Amino acid sequence: MNDLLRTATPHGAPAAGTGSGRRHSAARGRTALTAVVGVVVLCALVTVSVANGDMPLPPADAVQGLFGLGDSATVLVVQEFRAPRMVAAIVAGAGLAVAGALLQRLFRNPLASPDVMGVTGGASFGAVAMLAAGASQALMPLAALGGGLLAAVLLGVFGWRSGVSVTRLVLVGLAVQAGLSAAVTFMVVRFPTELAGSALQWTTGSVYGRTWTEVTSAGGAVAVGLLAAFALHRRLAVLDLGDDSAGALGLHTHSARLQVLVIAIVLASLAAALTGPVAFVALAVPHMVRFLAGPPTAGTLALSGLAGAVLLLASDLVAQYLLPVSGLPVGVVTATLGAPWLLVLMIRQSSSVNRSVR
Repeated sequence: MNDLLRTATPHGAPAAGTGSGRRHSAARGRTALTAVVGVVVLCALVTVSVANGDMPLPPADAVQGLFGLGDSATVLVVQEFRAPRMVAAIVAGAGLAVAGALLQRLFRNPLASPDVMGVTGGASFGAVAMLAAGASQALMPLAALGGGLLAAVLLGVFGWRSGVSVTRLVLVGLAVQAGLSAAVTFMVVRFPTELAGSALQWTTGSVYGRTWTEVTSAGGAVAVGLLAAFALHRRLAVLDLGDDSAGALGLHTHSARLQVLVIAIVLASLAAALTGPVAFVALAVPHMVRFLAGPPTAGTLALSGLAGAVLLLASDLVAQYLLPVSGLPVGVVTATLGAPWLLVLMIRQSSSVNRSVR
């Protein structure tokens, strides 16, 4: 079984052969080059993030302070006030992007993503319900995960009829997202004033005020989820071959799909626990990676995590320093970028369906 999984060819990846081998090498080269550029951009964004704020710092001093070097005031400002926000954006961006890549590949649909299918709405519902109950902030990841799983159950109950119709799942996911969002709004307006402010800020999608306690709890769980996603990649590659071929190779397709789906839900829910329901990162990043690096492979899955981290951290810096209105959450920037992207995808999807009908 393991030998068969190791030799399986991913969906869309070139098969063995001289010409296809050259294309495969070119795709790997593009992936490596894009990863190098992404790491450089991420390092630059990290430097900007820790150097700027109410007390601007020279970039070199800020980077030294990030590693505990330099004067104590710089180390305090960088490590206690700026680094948690920066790390939260990186970890959540990577988790959302990998979750989106898993779902789009699992359902073979470019519209599949945690926010479109209601998972992040469920995470919001769980987290806000926890705030309403007055529970400890340390329970936020568990509450968000419970809400995400609730959304998945609703999606399965109402969308899983006689097999998996992706269009039906997306439509039901949008309905689940809308229903849970309405429940969140109801709880927020019924909150006492002191709780309503923090809940409302959280539901808009923000990394403002993150602490090391929140980052280490939810961020550590996201890191474990990312490792699990990469561990399942070969099974996902076998699923790309189709159910009959995957079954012939000895893979239990229903179990493998469920494993991938659970990992995607866990990643999206934990990322939402860290940042709130940040929209469109999970939807847009896998498309960007496919455009830059080619067909899905283990390398492009890792590249999706890197690109998600870059996108969310860059969006947070735009919200902090480039917009004329101060204090906007990062979710406003990602939603502004992602709404046109979703419209384009839906139009392309509709055109594809119309062509297939003709």
